[in-house]
Amino acid sequence: MINVFIDGKEGTTGLQIYDRLQKRTDVRLITLPDELRKDSKERKRCINDADLVFLCLPDAAAIEAVSMCENRAVKIIDASTAHRTQPDWAYGFPELSSEHRKKIMSSKRVAVPGCHASGFIALVYPLIAGKIVEADYPFVSHSITGYSGGGKKMIAEYEAADRNSELESPRQYALSQNHKHLPEMQKVCGLDFAPVFNPIVADFYNGMCVTVPIHTRLLSQKIDVNSIKDYFTEYYATSRFVKVSDAARNFLPANSLIGTNNMEIYIDGNDDRILLTSTFDNLGKGASGAAVQCMNIMFGLDECTSL
Repeated sequence: MINVFIDGKEGTTGLQIYDRLQKRTDVRLITLPDELRKDSKERKRCINDADLVFLCLPDAAAIEAVSMCENRAVKIIDASTAHRTQPDWAYGFPELSSEHRKKIMSSKRVAVPGCHASGFIALVYPLIAGKIVEADYPFVSHSITGYSGGGKKMIAEYEAADRNSELESPRQYALSQNHKHLPEMQKVCGLDFAPVFNPIVADFYNGMCVTVPIHTRLLSQKIDVNSIKDYFTEYYATSRFVKVSDAARNFLPANSLIGTNNMEIYIDGNDDRILLTSTFDNLGKGASGAAVQCMNIMFGLDECTSL
């Protein structure tokens, strides 16, 4: 039996992790009554009594929670931004390489990727790893997400009866190019420079579509769109959750994989301008699903358990 404590269970990601785990017979969920869930003494007790702790907290609170852990046997999976670029934490995207998977398996500290970052890194990391694109390439990325990615405050804003009419339109944000996912996007992919990143929130609850365009004239080697597609298909051939799609389509929705831990990659365009796209659930592979997948790997279980 795995004793699990979710610190921050009342948040969007915490609730989804709880829902994924509560029916499992190999998990015992440690919970606190509402009046004690912010009590530091009680949280510390739960953290040190657990086999695994999920941190679904703001960055500062996640750092504080890690400092409360005195039991060296406790494994921690952090869903915040706080530890994603820390070298002593495993980055929780096992499909990227065998080294990423091995580090998750052997580590007691795993940082779950950010939702936008998951889509970007799934597209860019293989290009850099295969030396198809150089680390100084001027990457641009557009990412559209459902409003659940903004947490409880944004969800309430979008679902209010008297909401602002501007919420009916897709809205660009992080216009200053200081989005919190940029550091991990650059570091994990090994880029010389951060990409120009254009996130957009729209009037649907969950789902995500991340796009990275490539100009082949800027590459150090000549390559065509079919070769790129073959490369990605082979790169993710053994993955259980990340697949390259062959589906014919005229439109590409952002919400086709909601409720799953799956990610689909699309390779489109032509030999001059290639369009790489990843679609997934920002609350699934972009948050709670990825967290549970990492838990399964850390405990030597089938990574698909409860996913």
